[in-house]
Amino acid sequence: MTTPQSAASTDGETLEIPQVYKHHAFACFTQRPPNHPRGSCGAAGAQPLWERMGKALEQQGLSAEVGFTAAGCLGFCKAGPLMVVYPEGIWYRPTTNQDVDEIVESHFKQGKPVERLIMVLTQG
Repeated sequence: MTTPQSAASTDGETLEIPQVYKHHAFACFTQRPPNHPRGSCGAAGAQPLWERMGKALEQQGLSAEVGFTAAGCLGFCKAGPLMVVYPEGIWYRPTTNQDVDEIVESHFKQGKPVERLIMVLTQG
C-alpha cells in the first residue's frame, strides 16, 4: 500500500484511506463498429497499446504499485484511445508503442507526467 489519502466523511471528519496503488490507470477498451457516429477507443487502435502497457508493467515489476484496469467507455469516444491515471486525474492519448513506453518510463517509474500526451478534455 502507498501513502494514505485524506477524504471527508459525511460527518465532516477527515478519513485516512490507505491507497492500494501509487498510480491507477483506467484504459478504455470499448469497441464499436468502425463507422459508429460516437467512435470508440477500440476502433482507434487501443487494444494493442493497452496490451503493450500491461506487459510492460508486469515485465518491469511495476504491477504492485501501478494498477492497470480495463474500463468501458470513459465518455470522450472521438478523442481515443484514452486512459486516465489517478490519483492525478491525468488523461493520456497514446497512439504509438513509443508513447506507451514513455508513459511507463516517465510517469509510472519516475513520477513525471508526459506533457506532450496529456489531453485536456471538456464535457459538452
